[in-house]
Amino acid sequence: MPVSMESLADDLAAESEVLRALLADLDEHGWRRETPAEGWTIADQVSHLAYFDDVAVQSATDPDAFDAELERLNAEGGVNPDSIAARYRGLSGAEMLHWFDLSRERLIGTFRGLDPSTRVPWFGPAMSAASSLTARIMETWAHGQDVADTVGVLREPTDRLRHVAHIGVGARPFSYAVRGKDLPPEPIRVELDAPGGGLWTWGPEDAEDRVTGTALDFALAVTQRRHRDDLALTITGPRATEWMSIAQAFAGDAGAGRRPGQFSGGTA
Repeated sequence: MPVSMESLADDLAAESEVLRALLADLDEHGWRRETPAEGWTIADQVSHLAYFDDVAVQSATDPDAFDAELERLNAEGGVNPDSIAARYRGLSGAEMLHWFDLSRERLIGTFRGLDPSTRVPWFGPAMSAASSLTARIMETWAHGQDVADTVGVLREPTDRLRHVAHIGVGARPFSYAVRGKDLPPEPIRVELDAPGGGLWTWGPEDAEDRVTGTALDFALAVTQRRHRDDLALTITGPRATEWMSIAQAFAGDAGAGRRPGQFSGGTA
């Protein structure tokens, strides 16, 4: 089945509403609460999403300007998420939410009308418009998890987790490259129980190395929102074990992840 930008845009809009519901009633103190991401508040999580929404729109509508900005950032030492977060800490919670609303609306409106195969530049290799929008879904879910953990809310898993899992599987080579490791040539089979029922699979059926479990646990692992020891994933084989110790669905430097036992009860 061909990729539908309408469907991806609808899924991003739905994921955005889940996050927005967590933010809407926060007072100023709530916006400044520390999240499980060390040194980042709820406000930092949201400014990160809004900033990269704006950048994604620029990459799709004015790639030359995007390339110029990327060249400038690289000349200054590269893209630093911590520096970006610090830049916007003077905004109030209301201003932050307004920025997020506008940026997300522009992003969805811009990408909804694109051909899914359109190539857009990014921080690294160019990607398709469909992949770019899928990455925004993954980022929204992952940063939303940090917000949910901070305010003590358990989010209901949905079949939108397929986007997160798909990126997580596809990012296996990157997980090795960002750590200067060689990717083992052996394939890995991933079998996940979908929230809505059924089984999602990646990789050959006869692969010796396997990862099985719920889509939620796998998504938490590849976005590094839970330590693998706190998840009910069944990991079989040395290559699968190594991968799940470094799995990283998001771009950027190797993430520190979460500590074992950081969250009581394991799965969110």
